[in-house]
Amino acid sequence: MRRFTEGFWGYAVALFVCVAAAALFLLVTPQSREEHIPKLDYSITVANFGHSVPYKVWAPVKDPAGWVPNSNRIAKGANGAQVLSLGYATAKRQHAMFIQSDEKPAADFANRMANSDKSVGTAQINGATWDKRFREDKNQRSLVLARPDVTLVITGTADWPELTELATTLQPR
Repeated sequence: MRRFTEGFWGYAVALFVCVAAAALFLLVTPQSREEHIPKLDYSITVANFGHSVPYKVWAPVKDPAGWVPNSNRIAKGANGAQVLSLGYATAKRQHAMFIQSDEKPAADFANRMANSDKSVGTAQINGATWDKRFREDKNQRSLVLARPDVTLVITGTADWPELTELATTLQPR
């Protein structure tokens, strides 16, 4: 036995066994060549959020073409305010998130969600003026709309046209 495990031939046999085990592992492991982004339905979350807040809830009428809704949640914001977040993988496979809350002060909420308080311009979307913000170190773009009863934020690594596309789908329910 000692002769079998020593020297060049012992090393060669051990190497062969390791390579064979790795090849067998790769052969039996399931592999997928197509993208899989889990799709989550957010309609129940939006309905539940609507029952818990005193204002009309904003939500997409329909998801933009090629977008995959992949996260949604209701969380507590400052001063007990409710916060609704809907996350997406965009058609270009970037991240976009729609967030809304009646948290006061609205500017603090918007600054926290956008990770910036610096405006880089405005955008006219469906007759409303959205504030544009950009944080370069995170490659994060944000659109902010402060309404009297609720603050809407669309943010993520998606480019401006994609964020605008999501904003155009929003309507109060």
